[in-house]
Parts: sequence; structure tokens; C-alpha cells
Amino acid sequence: MEWSKKQLSILAIVAVTSFIGTFLISSVNIALPAIEKSFSLGAVTLSWVVTSFLLATAMFLLPSGRWADISGVRRMFKWGVVIFTFSSLACGLSPSGFWLILFRFLQGIGGAFSSTTGPAILVSAFLPQYRGRVLGISVSAVYLGLAFGPFAGGLFTQYLGWRSIFYASTVLGIATTTIAFLFLGNDEQPTAKGKPFGARGIFFYMLGLVVLVYGSSQIPSVFGWLLMGGGLLALVVFWMIERKTAMPVIETRLFTQNRLFAYSNMAALINYSATFAIVFLLSLYLQKIRSLAPRDAGLILIAQPTVMAIFSPIAGRLSDRVQPRYLTTLGMTMCTLGLAAFTFLSMATPLGIIIGLLVWVGLGFAFFSSPNMNTIMSSVAKNQYGLASGSAATMRVLGQIISMTIVTLYFAGFFGKSAIESVPSDVFLSAMKWGFGSFTLISASGIYFSFYRGKIDRNH
Repeated sequence: MEWSKKQLSILAIVAVTSFIGTFLISSVNIALPAIEKSFSLGAVTLSWVVTSFLLATAMFLLPSGRWADISGVRRMFKWGVVIFTFSSLACGLSPSGFWLILFRFLQGIGGAFSSTTGPAILVSAFLPQYRGRVLGISVSAVYLGLAFGPFAGGLFTQYLGWRSIFYASTVLGIATTTIAFLFLGNDEQPTAKGKPFGARGIFFYMLGLVVLVYGSSQIPSVFGWLLMGGGLLALVVFWMIERKTAMPVIETRLFTQNRLFAYSNMAALINYSATFAIVFLLSLYLQKIRSLAPRDAGLILIAQPTVMAIFSPIAGRLSDRVQPRYLTTLGMTMCTLGLAAFTFLSMATPLGIIIGLLVWVGLGFAFFSSPNMNTIMSSVAKNQYGLASGSAATMRVLGQIISMTIVTLYFAGFFGKSAIESVPSDVFLSAMKWGFGSFTLISASGIYFSFYRGKIDRNH
């Protein structure tokens, strides 16, 4: 196996950008208490430090794939890394919570541009017999970022301050941007140039997400509920527009006529909705309730992504021999039981039990994630791989937003505009209990979609 210098550079570029995105998500969670103190933020406002990044990613993930078809995949990727690098530096220099949230939103746009186009660049740069291998390296970088983030974020926050997390990301971003402009090259003639673009549908998609997520932060006021209702209505309008347009951003027929595809995507949405906020809540719990230093909290939280990184490839290989629905059902059931156990956390729960639960949920996620992705990609024709990959990424980010929206709802209801630091411990534990209880019910519904999706026809 001999890869050219250009191929190795492309692989390094995509892998590093995959690492940075998940590294930031997991490391910033550890830094939240420090950010709260630095800017005197309320609990709901603090949640927007995470939510703004996810919201921007979700808003631009679908349309950026279509834009890349029109303007060029590599050009879009370069724009993504430039925006991400600039906004990382801006986050580190933010003078207030408002500017940090704004720059995190910009960071999410850059992340959406690069994460959508990265796999397409890899597939085009390597021969078919190497594509699985290089895509596997890219996925490993994602899990490495998740695993390394809590530990590194804790060290950075404790010894250098929370801003150093963004400065470190800036350095990685500058290196990636330099290599991208030196070795990535230019696009060939875009295949979709001149074709119509469904801007009207995207407008309602973006509007619906913004209004829905912002409305959750205004609960329990009537205005908040009205906003959430309006957001849902806008998303329904988006779906109706996509059903009728000649060049849809999302292929709705795959969801209405392909049960295996639809149920697998629904299971992914449910799983991420139920599990994403675990690290967010436990980071606050360990530092507020258990008075752990950021470094020590990060060492505990590293348990879940480490198990995911180790066992996801194993589960993926198993799904080539066993029907994936059995593995995904097992994984979803394990996640549900783990989330139910988290509802019983108290001020005196042994740290060993918390680590054990994180390992258990991480193992469940591993058994679910790789086989579920295998099912999604195996449920469509080869000429629909891009659509399938994009829909899976969208389900992931939408699930993460739903997870944070649920947390924001409970923070708004229990804490009002108070800072988490000033909230009584028993009130915080009550909000966390309600959050994990909701995630348990959501995860339980995913067991149905995991099992009843149907079987993969390996001869098809």
C-alpha cells in the first residue's frame, strides 16, 4: 500500500478537522463552570455556549452539502476550516458571554462546512479498496476527540484557563488551513452547477430550528411555548416544500418509502437526543455537587468516549455477520438502563458507580452506533450514499440539539435566571433527575425503532 504525499495530506486534513470538532464539544463541557464564573452567566445562558454551536451546525449541515455540489466540495471545505479557525481565536478573545455565544455560532457554521465535505473529499481522493480504511481513520479521529476532550479540557481549564481551549483549537486550525491550501488543490467542474436550489425550503428549515431552540429558553412563559409551536410549524412547512421541489435538500421519499432507512434514522435521532447531554450534566454535577477540580472531572468523564472508541469498530465488524437490528436493540436497551440509573444520583453516590455507569452507557452506544450506521448505508443504492451520510449526520446534530433543548427547559423551569453556582444543590439534583428521567423515556422509545426496522438484505 503506497499513498502519495497529497493523499496523506488530505487524510491528515480531514482527520484533524474531525478531531477538533468533537474535541471542542467535549472539552468546553468541562470548562462551563469556569466560563460561568468568568462572565457571571445564568444557567440558561450558559447552556447556550453549547447550544449555539450545535444550532449553527444543524442549520447549515443540510444546505452546505448542496452548496458544495454547486460551488465545489474542496472550496467549501477550505471556507469551513478558515471560518472555524477565525472563530476559535475570537472565542478565546471574547470579552463577554454574548460574544462567546455569537462566535460559537460562527464556529458551528465552519464546522458544518468542513464536516459535510470531508468524507466526500476522502472518497474522491482514494481508490475504492482504500475508502473504508480512510473513512475508518476519520471516524477514529472523531472518537479520539471525544475521548481526549474531557481530560485535556480539564487540564487546560485548571492550569491555563478556559480560553486556552480555544487557543489550542486555533493553533490546530491554522495548521490545518495551511495544509489545506497547500495540498488540497482545486475542484473539478461542480456536477450540480446551474441546477435549481431550494432556498425557500432551507429558509423555513433554518427559521424553524432557531425559533424552536430559542423558544425552549423562554419556557415557562406563554411566549416561549408559542415560539416552540411556531418553530415546529416552520419545520412542517419545510418538509412539505421538500416533498414537492425538483431538487430537494433532503430526499423525503427515503423516509416515507424505505422503512429500514427511516427507522434507522429515527433510532439515531432518539439515541443522540437521549445521550448527548450526559457529559454536560455530569460535568456540572461533578464540579458543583462533588466539588471536583476540572482535571479530575475530566478524568472521570473520559470513561464513556474511551469505551465507545474501543468497542465501536468491534460492533461494526459484528454487524457484518449478525443482523444489525439485534446489536442496535441491545445497545439502545443498555443506554436506557444506564440513563435510568443516572436518575438516582445523589450528593453521596460513589464515584466508582458513576464511572461504571459511564462505561455501561459507552458500551451501549458502541453497540448501537456502528451497526446503525451500517444499516443506514446498506439501506440505499450506491448513488444515494451521499444523501444517506448527510441524513445520518443531520439526525446526529438534531438529536444533540434536542438533548440540550430538554436540559435548557428544565434549567429555565428550576433555576430561572440564576447562575448554577448559586442554585441550591437539592434544586440542581432535582433538575438533573428530571432531565435523566426524560432521556430514559426517550431512549426507551428507540428500542422499538431499533428492533422493528427490518433486516438488511445482504444479497441486494
